[in-house]
Amino acid sequence: MIMKKILIIISMALLASCASQQSASKSTDASTPMTTSPEPAQTPTTPITVNKDASGNLSGRANKAAFMQAPFDAWFEVGYNNYTPDSETLEELKPALEDVEIRAYMGTWCGDSKRETPRFYKILDAADYDYDKLTMITVDRSKTRPEELVDGYDLNRVPTFIFYRDGKELGRYVEYARESLEKDVLKIVTGGDYKHSYQQ
Repeated sequence: MIMKKILIIISMALLASCASQQSASKSTDASTPMTTSPEPAQTPTTPITVNKDASGNLSGRANKAAFMQAPFDAWFEVGYNNYTPDSETLEELKPALEDVEIRAYMGTWCGDSKRETPRFYKILDAADYDYDKLTMITVDRSKTRPEELVDGYDLNRVPTFIFYRDGKELGRYVEYARESLEKDVLKIVTGGDYKHSYQQ
C-alpha cells in the first residue's frame, strides 16, 4: 500500500507540467478504438468513438462519457464530484455562454488536464451549456496529434480551452486559473480584463 502511494506521488510529479515536449511514446496510426458507438454531437453522456494511442491515452475527439470510462473515470469522477463552482459566478456565466462555442484541448496523460477537465465539465453542466457547441479534443504529449485537429490552433500547453463568438476567438484558458476556472471563463466570455496564465 505504501509502495503504491509512492508510485502515485512520483507519477503525479512527473505529469505536473503539461507544457510542450516530445512524446516518449508516439501515437500510432493503428489507434485502438475505445468504444464503437456511433459518433453523435458532443452530448455529454453518450459514448462516442474515441481512439487510444500506443500508451493507452485518448487521442482525438472525446466527451464526458469517454472520461467516465475506465481507467479515466478514476480521476474524472473524483475531480468532478470534489469541485464546487462559485454559485454567483455561475449565475452570470449561464447567459454569457449561450452564444459561445468552445474548442477544448486536453491530454489524459497530463496532471493539469486531469485536474481542470472534470472541473470544466462541472461548470458547463451547472450552466446548462449546449454541448453541441463544445469540441473536446484529446492530444498526445507533443500536442501535434491528431494533426488534423491540432494544426493552426497554436497549442503549447494543455489543457487549453478556446472560446469563440461568431467565429472570433474571445480568449483562452491555459493550464491553470488566475482566479478560479469559472471566474476566468466569465471574464473571457464577457470581454473582461483577462490574460491567461502564460500571457505577460
